[in-house]
Amino acid sequence: MDNSIPVVSKIFCSGTPTMLMIRRRPIVVNGGGFVVTDLSHNVVFVIDGCGILGSKGELMVKDGEGEPILFISKKGGIVQALSTRNKWNGYSMDYQGKDKLVFSLTDPKPCIAQGAPIRIHIEPKRHCKSWNFEIGGSFADRNCTIVDCTRKIVAQMGRKEQIGGKDFYHVEVQSGYDQAFIIGVMAILDNIHGESTRC
Repeated sequence: MDNSIPVVSKIFCSGTPTMLMIRRRPIVVNGGGFVVTDLSHNVVFVIDGCGILGSKGELMVKDGEGEPILFISKKGGIVQALSTRNKWNGYSMDYQGKDKLVFSLTDPKPCIAQGAPIRIHIEPKRHCKSWNFEIGGSFADRNCTIVDCTRKIVAQMGRKEQIGGKDFYHVEVQSGYDQAFIIGVMAILDNIHGESTRC
């Protein structure tokens, strides 16, 4: 029986829990973003932010071979400016460059809705009524957790023995969950907190 929960693609779901190591790239040297490796130091994902893409609020997740698989953009406009939350949309990309909305992440604006949870909605709508995933904890402290609507842990972020400070951390993705999707969420959190993907 297949228990995978693909968001970007089923090929990014593993049958066992997977530890992914994240290393931030300096903005002045490589244009920012970060590189994700497995425990064998193989590059699994590369995330490009504003320094490479040249546009604020846009992120690109590429697979280990450099092929774009997920494009993320922060929603703008007058309606968004009046909202109490910021909205980010994630689009899967196919080999022809076409994109399809696969998730939306809403984060509270700090001056209006402080303390409100960051929530993720999957497209098309799935079994949960109002949200599919929620982020708790502190990204800035490298101590946050993503849970599904039943409160089951999907992914957990942390640091190992303070190696590299905030520039080097890990995310453990539970079996069956889409690793590209989880890394896309990490890229958004990085941008929200003004780190390596932001200009």
